[in-house]
Amino acid sequence: MFRLTSLNLNGIRSAASKGLESWLERHQPDCICVQELKAQSADLEGRFEVLAGMQGYFHCADKKGYSGVGVYSRLLPSDVIYGFGSPEFDAEGRYLELRFDTTVSKTSIISCYFPSGSSGEERQLAKFRFLAQMQPHLVQLQKSRDFILCGDINIAHQQIDLKNWRSNQKNSGFLPEERAWMSQLLGAHHDATKPFASTRLVDVYRQLQPTATDTAYTWWSNRGQAYANNVGWRLDYHLATPSLAQRARRESIYKSEKFSDHAPITIEYQDLLTH
Repeated sequence: MFRLTSLNLNGIRSAASKGLESWLERHQPDCICVQELKAQSADLEGRFEVLAGMQGYFHCADKKGYSGVGVYSRLLPSDVIYGFGSPEFDAEGRYLELRFDTTVSKTSIISCYFPSGSSGEERQLAKFRFLAQMQPHLVQLQKSRDFILCGDINIAHQQIDLKNWRSNQKNSGFLPEERAWMSQLLGAHHDATKPFASTRLVDVYRQLQPTATDTAYTWWSNRGQAYANNVGWRLDYHLATPSLAQRARRESIYKSEKFSDHAPITIEYQDLLTH
């Protein structure tokens, strides 16, 4: 069984100070995708290149202390792709793809950190630009390979994906346009005139837990008693091509320790990189 975890760290140094590495030693994932490193290459050198026996690969933002994604893997990738071809968002360190290609299959594991629009209109517009650029990228990628995109998508797709959906319908992360983008990505609205008509990704957690509500949340605001009262959002996903999604067997969201304002989400896949 291949154990794949995703976690927004809200700062790798902060998460490490809260026991991340010892948890990874116990948890023993085969691969973990991390987001929001908030670190530069110099900060990672000599300290974070390897965690719990896994080799790290990183795509840092140009801006110090901002964004950045990484993947730690026990298996050696055949190639590493930094960014997805967007000058604006590659500079923010939001996409890292590890390829594990063999003579019979092409498989990628992607760590991706979607922008948040919660700070204001300017960043919400940036988020919409990101979605508009990510969509065709994933369409093209799926034509040539299977993949699992893990990451903080910063969108709660359905009403069951957040505690207070009624009061959040005009807030970033639950806007109708964002939710529609997710629906299209997941093939919920088939329209032969649109490019996603021939493409469908799978929300793997929802495949395994189609009706989970309170147990599904992966992020809690630091304001008030959101965590204590489980006033949360499901923002962290495994989005997989159908043939890989079919290999998913078990899911878990770890909440016994708190490494950041997000919880790690783990899905176990049967023979993920051995087919």
